[in-house]
Amino acid sequence: MEAKRCRDCDQIKPHSAFWKSKASPDGRALYCKDCFGKRNAASYRGKQASQGKQTRPFKPRQSLPEGMKYCPRCEKAQPTANFGRNKAEKSGLTAYCKPCHTKATAENRRKNHGSERNYLLKLRYGLTESEVDQVVRRQGGVCVVCLDAAPVHVDHDHVTRRFRGVLCFPCNGGLGQFDDDIWRITEAADYLENRTWFADLLRLELGTANLDLPTLRRLVSSFPQRADSVVAGPEDLRHRRVLGGRHVLALHGLQKGLCAICCDRPGDNVDHCHSTGALRGLLCGGCNTGMGQLRDDPAVLRRAAAYLSQTLVSEVATEAGGTRLSFTVPDVDPAAVSDWAGVRRADAEARLGVREAEGPREGWIKVPAGAV
Repeated sequence: MEAKRCRDCDQIKPHSAFWKSKASPDGRALYCKDCFGKRNAASYRGKQASQGKQTRPFKPRQSLPEGMKYCPRCEKAQPTANFGRNKAEKSGLTAYCKPCHTKATAENRRKNHGSERNYLLKLRYGLTESEVDQVVRRQGGVCVVCLDAAPVHVDHDHVTRRFRGVLCFPCNGGLGQFDDDIWRITEAADYLENRTWFADLLRLELGTANLDLPTLRRLVSSFPQRADSVVAGPEDLRHRRVLGGRHVLALHGLQKGLCAICCDRPGDNVDHCHSTGALRGLLCGGCNTGMGQLRDDPAVLRRAAAYLSQTLVSEVATEAGGTRLSFTVPDVDPAAVSDWAGVRRADAEARLGVREAEGPREGWIKVPAGAV
């Protein structure tokens, strides 16, 4: 093994302890790696001190066993499994361990972008935190869909990535459960008011759209081959969320196993009124969950459909010569509203009046209530 003497520490060490140097006759630096590091550190700290800058104390290079790596932030030697991956580094690992890397990243985002939220808003939507706060103020501090909760979630079109507004968490999630499908949301509103094909089907087959216990018993007698396969008490109905029980199986047969709203997914969730516990039908998971997140309220569902069709929110002129947002019927200035409860009721009544004025959709079968 070739060796040489270090000019600083005056120790004879193997060539592997010296950095390579083309300027040296033997191809190795004049100083060993440890002494070379001390010289570089002294030079760097001298320059920083001349500029009035403070630096961390120098720490000599550590010799670590295989599978270990030193984190300079927490100053601990750890297994390489505790470090993330970084293709830009020669080792293929991040400079800091995972917890330190997370903290350093958060600090850099706050330093460069003001806050981590501001960084994420700019990254995902091209908006700053102040711009989102301005939108919230223009909305009157309320979710434009339900008019009931604080807007805390930025909503965007998942296809175009276009910013649409700031909503509360349930409304934002409800739109996602319905896959931003305007037709499904509108159908869900009509479903709650017994205006869809499903209500007509129940009236034709059972004489009523209300699935009370006597009606369910008549339904079971219409599907004996399905109903007899499972025996369950009627009290089970109001709490069940999956198929089971003679009444649910019979309803499943009547619906051909499909969701009572969208008709193209399995109806494997029991939908019920959360106020009365009454059974309403069998729905797919998306329609059932989305309807619940939108408060099981036809008015909120219709507002959600209008929001997606870009007819809910508009700009109107103010007397001062500027503009403000308008998203209620009748129109009110969001900034002037102190209690949204009355506005919400008036908007619901107005939208229901428009729906009733439209009448039944073309092709519906009119069946007198109570007809068998």
